[in-house]
Amino acid sequence: MIGTTQRTKHSLSPARRQLVELMQELNFGRIEGLHVRDGEPSLVPPPSIRREILFGKENAPNPARGKEDFTLKNQHVELFALFDRERSVTIESLVVQNGLPVRMTVANAARVG
Repeated sequence: MIGTTQRTKHSLSPARRQLVELMQELNFGRIEGLHVRDGEPSLVPPPSIRREILFGKENAPNPARGKEDFTLKNQHVELFALFDRERSVTIESLVVQNGLPVRMTVANAARVG
């Protein structure tokens, strides 16, 4: 879980750190079919990765990928706060730009009546 004092990469659980590193490695693209169980991202089975190549942009892994620790960006905090609220969800698509989560799509069952 991420609280108000847990705002660094080092303060994250191993699974959340691994997801941050995956997003930084991707830099631009989508992570598809990511499962969140008990508030933690599960990379087993591995999600699909769709890399985007942007002309005029640095398409290599994000430079923060090599850092052992850093202060999390608001996008990370919002993503993990959602994991804490939802607890178990399948993310159909998590859009990553500059190594940061910016948008995601989840499937929910329709409520009828």
